[in-house]
Amino acid sequence: MSEDLLARPAVARVQAALIAAGSKGRVIALAQTARTAEDAARALGCELGAIVKTLVFAVEGRAVLALVAGDRRCNTMALARALSLNGPVTRADAELVRQATGQSIGGVAPLGHPARLPAAIDASLKRFTTVYAAAGHPHCVFPTSVSELEMVSGALSTEIGE
Repeated sequence: MSEDLLARPAVARVQAALIAAGSKGRVIALAQTARTAEDAARALGCELGAIVKTLVFAVEGRAVLALVAGDRRCNTMALARALSLNGPVTRADAELVRQATGQSIGGVAPLGHPARLPAAIDASLKRFTTVYAAAGHPHCVFPTSVSELEMVSGALSTEIGE
């Protein structure tokens, strides 16, 4: 089963993006789901806060990413300010998520998208040496550090978690 998951196009794009960015992180296929931060923490045996939730929002009609610690919520006003955007911040619907990322809700990775999206990363993730982010499928994740995650995703580290 794990070989099948790793061969899926969205997962393969994430792995290719990691390699292209110079990351040593490799996608891991899990037997259990990692659809939610709680599921991922349970499957990996790590703290909830070490899970990176990749949330897609719509601001000014465009998709933006918030990379938030699993034990935090995104402060959407802080997200808009961090990305120098105006207007209401709304949760992206499934169609916008798929269109912008090429991935489906529950497995959205912070990279491997058709085009790089504006992104902010929750500075509270720096509490952890290793964090885990989704890798394009609800059963796939990859380990990384926050500094590497900033580099591979182009995300700006700021206070967006609450």
